[in-house]
Amino acid sequence: MTNTYYLLFLLVTSIGFIIWITAYKKVNAFFALTLAALGVGLLSGLPLAEIVTVLKTGFGHTMEKIGLLIILGTTLGVILEKTGATISMANAILRMVKEENAPTAIALTGFIIGIPIFCDSGFIILSGLNHSLVKKSHHKMPVMAAALATSLYAVHCLVPPHPGITAAVGTSGGDLGMVMLYGLLLAVPAALVGFGWSVWRGRKVAHEYIDHEPELNLAPGIPLPLAFLSFLPILVPIALIACKSIVFLYATKQTMDQSILLQIISFIGEPVVALAIGIVLSFRLIQKQNKKELSHWLTDGVDKAGMILAIIAAGGMFGEMLQATGMGKNLGDLLSGFSLGIFFPFLIATILKTAQGSSTVAIITAASLVTPLLAHLGLQSPTGLTLALLSMGAGSMMISHANDAYFWVISRFSNLSTSATLKVYSVATLLMGVTVQFIIWILFMVLT
Repeated sequence: MTNTYYLLFLLVTSIGFIIWITAYKKVNAFFALTLAALGVGLLSGLPLAEIVTVLKTGFGHTMEKIGLLIILGTTLGVILEKTGATISMANAILRMVKEENAPTAIALTGFIIGIPIFCDSGFIILSGLNHSLVKKSHHKMPVMAAALATSLYAVHCLVPPHPGITAAVGTSGGDLGMVMLYGLLLAVPAALVGFGWSVWRGRKVAHEYIDHEPELNLAPGIPLPLAFLSFLPILVPIALIACKSIVFLYATKQTMDQSILLQIISFIGEPVVALAIGIVLSFRLIQKQNKKELSHWLTDGVDKAGMILAIIAAGGMFGEMLQATGMGKNLGDLLSGFSLGIFFPFLIATILKTAQGSSTVAIITAASLVTPLLAHLGLQSPTGLTLALLSMGAGSMMISHANDAYFWVISRFSNLSTSATLKVYSVATLLMGVTVQFIIWILFMVLT
C-alpha cells in the first residue's frame, strides 16, 4: 500500500506542478507537460529506457488519434473565419435567440451535436462559430467555451454509441438500449449543471481570456455569405459522422462486408474524411476576388494547428506516463476491499480518469475491474447493471484536467489560459460527475 499512496502523492504533485508552472510562471504548456511526464517517470522508478519509450508512445498515440482531425478542423475554421461565414452563422443564431441567450444556444447545439460525434471533434468544428458568437453577443469566452465543452462532454461520457460506454456495455453484457435511454436522461442534468457553473463562474474569470483571435477584415461592399451555405461545411460533416455511428450501432460485420453502400457511409463518416468534405464545401464560400488567398488560408490553418498539436500531444505523454506507472490499477485495488455498492464503479472510474486523462480508457478499464464483482456489490440485476455502467460513465467525467487531451483542445481553441480552463471547465466536470452519481444513487434506491 505504501507504493499506492506514493503514486497518489505523485499524481497530486504532478498536477499541482503543471498548474503552478503554467498559470503562475507562464511557462509554455508543452514544456510543462513534458517536464511533468518526465518527473513522474523518474520518481516512480520506471527504467530509464522505458521512460523514453512511454513518452514517444504517448506522443504518437495522441497524434494518431486526433492529429489530422485538429489540422483539418483548424483549417476549416480559418476558411470559415476569413470568408465571413462565422459571422453569418452568428448573425443567424442571434436572430433566432436573444443576445443574452447565446450561451444557451451554443450549449443546446453542443448537446445535440454531441450525441453522434466525439466531444473533441464537436468542439473543434464549432470553435470558430463560438468565437463569432463571443464577438457578436459580447458574452465572455470562458462562459461560451465551457458551456459548449460541458454539453458535448455530458453526452460523450454517458450515451452510446460513444466508445467508452459502448465498450463497457459489451464487457459487462448490459442492455445497450437501456443504457442509451438512461444515459440520455442523465446527460440532461449533467449538461445543466455544467452550463450553470460555466455561466456563473465564467463571468468571474473573464479577465483571464487571452484574445489572439484575429479580427475579420472584409473589404467594403463585399457581402457576407448566405447563412445556409455557411452552415453546410459544419452540418454536413456532423451528419456524415452521425450516419456512420448509426450504421456501426446496428450493422454486423458480415453486413458491412457485403454492402458497398455501408462501406461508403463508413468511409465518408470517418471524422477526418468528413472534415475534409467540409473543407471542400467551404470553398463555395470563397468569392472571386479572394480565390488567390486560398493557399495562404490553408497555410494559416496548418500553422495555427502546430502549437495546439504540440500541447495536446504533450498531454498525451503525461497521460501515458501516469498509465505506465500502474497508478489507476493500484488505486482501484486499494478500494476493492470496501463494500461501496453503486458507488464502487463510480470511484474506480473516477480514479482511473483522474490518473490517466482519457474518459474512454477510464470506463473501459473500470468495466473490466468491476464486472467480476457485480454480484458481490448487489448490481447483478438488469437495472443494477445498467446503473452500474452509467455510474462508471459518471466517474469518467471526473475530473478533466491537464492530462486530458480534451482539456487542451478547449483551452487552445478558445485562447483561454490554463488557470481559467481549470477554474471553469475542470470544476464543472467535477460537479457534473457528482450530480449524475447522486441521481444514479437515488434511482438505485428506488428501482432495486
